[in-house]
Amino acid sequence: MGVDFGVGQSTVSQVTWRFIEALEERAKHHLKWPDSNRMVAKGFTQTYEVNYHDTFAPVAKMNTVRVLLSLAVNLDWTLRQFDIKNTFLHGELEEEVYMSLPPGYRVTGETGNVCKLKKAMYRLKQSPRAWFDRFTTAMKKFGYQQANTDHTLFIKHRAEIERLQKHLASEFEMKDLGSLKYFLVVEVTRSKHGLFLSQRKYVMDLLADTGMLDCKPADAPIVENHKLGVYVDQVPTNRERYQRLVGRLIYLSLTHPDITYAVSVASQFMHSPSEDHMAVVMRILSYLKSALGRGLLFKKNGHLDLKGYIDVDYAGNITDRRSTSGYVTFFGGNLVTWRSKKQNVVSRSSAESQYRGIAQGVCEILWLRWLLAEIGFRPNAATKLHCDNQSAFEIANNPVQHYQTKHVEVDRHFIKEKLEHKLISIPFVPSSEQLAEMLTHAVSKRRFEDSLDRLGITDI
Repeated sequence: MGVDFGVGQSTVSQVTWRFIEALEERAKHHLKWPDSNRMVAKGFTQTYEVNYHDTFAPVAKMNTVRVLLSLAVNLDWTLRQFDIKNTFLHGELEEEVYMSLPPGYRVTGETGNVCKLKKAMYRLKQSPRAWFDRFTTAMKKFGYQQANTDHTLFIKHRAEIERLQKHLASEFEMKDLGSLKYFLVVEVTRSKHGLFLSQRKYVMDLLADTGMLDCKPADAPIVENHKLGVYVDQVPTNRERYQRLVGRLIYLSLTHPDITYAVSVASQFMHSPSEDHMAVVMRILSYLKSALGRGLLFKKNGHLDLKGYIDVDYAGNITDRRSTSGYVTFFGGNLVTWRSKKQNVVSRSSAESQYRGIAQGVCEILWLRWLLAEIGFRPNAATKLHCDNQSAFEIANNPVQHYQTKHVEVDRHFIKEKLEHKLISIPFVPSSEQLAEMLTHAVSKRRFEDSLDRLGITDI
């Protein structure tokens, strides 16, 4: 026997489960309902290959979002936002998932009944994947193509916002939120000056949660010439709190490249944080107190050029003497991507470490060129990746094998190939004009403030 059933008022239009008799052996592997008024599944009781398989679902890349926002500002595009209600409840399940009856529900005259789910529910392990598959099907049905560079991006080279809204409304229960103002905890403000991205409310909540609202503001997120490392006599701190705070700061880096280097340093000690490491986290919070309204400003610059800057701090890590790479990329005159990362191996020279950094920057440039080509704005000229290391500059622009490159042979051939194909060029830039420096080491206050202005980081 079977009876179709829905969950509450939020899913009146969704047939979510079906009552069946638990006669089959597989139906005995059913999930329980949590002891709460909200009807969600106890997904933590699921068993792999019994009631779920693949769970991965792509999420929006902020790098892609920033590229699209730069396009919108430079080309005067409108930005509209739609909200699909109860997203996970729209997902179609491929696996057979059984649940015990919801508390308070009875099926008269039957024993041993369970619910066989027909659609996904919140907290099921496969719910995000099921929802994304459902959304992808709806977008492709309307003629959109899924991008290869970012699977959450769907492209159709035709202006039809109203038709898209009507189509999505026929597939899902949704609401038109109007002009883009707030998404993923990012506040968006559009004015005659451009488009401003910030996370002011997120910062305020973070300071309130940590008791730092009344702290003394700091003028930089990390001090110069710091000696952070792992020492045998270090005093440990609360690891769970440290990891939680660093995780929140990583998310804040979506609109705050100014704290990226400091957060990257702090994240290196997640396994064994000390009081000195916690002091760095507190310093970042103190800096944020002085930068509550700071964010990224996207301006209309009248061009769609793509360029990047790459810098490396050679052997700067005092614990293992690895180098730190940092890069920034600009599209349409606006900062769209950046990264600060300690290199995986020790380099024997500054040129070697710089070459490894250049290889990372080239990978980012290639991804951006591919993304822009898919959107319909393929770069016509080689993309400039500015470098301030004279040795690396000479090696990159010299086709003859150099003795300094024997430890980075793969990177050398990779970079050489992209240069020959005219996809990139590596011009030399003086250190005074190097925009990626603040992502590789702590700089002076004057240099830090100058970098903020040139990167488009400003206060509202």
